[in-house]
Amino acid sequence: MTSIKKLLGSNIKTYRHTLGISQAKLAEMVDTATNYLGLIEGGKKFPSAEMIERIAAALEKDPPDLFAITPIQQQWQDEILAELEKMIRDKRKALGQKPV
Repeated sequence: MTSIKKLLGSNIKTYRHTLGISQAKLAEMVDTATNYLGLIEGGKKFPSAEMIERIAAALEKDPPDLFAITPIQQQWQDEILAELEKMIRDKRKALGQKPV
């Protein structure tokens, strides 16, 4: 079971990275401390409804989007695929085969 705090934090981080916004910049945009935003992203703190709305607006999302499972699944899928592709390239190289 996924912790709601971890889900929220991971989605905020994913959306922030997608927009190319640093944690410090997002904190400035939503008028909060960078370390507090870091605690939210780390799943250690849960923000108020008002803060969730400010974060969602800064990330150009609706507040419910911050609780969606899909962005996390996509991030994990991309990381797993990248690792598999690297393993295949390394194995082909070790066997003296041309990369695909």
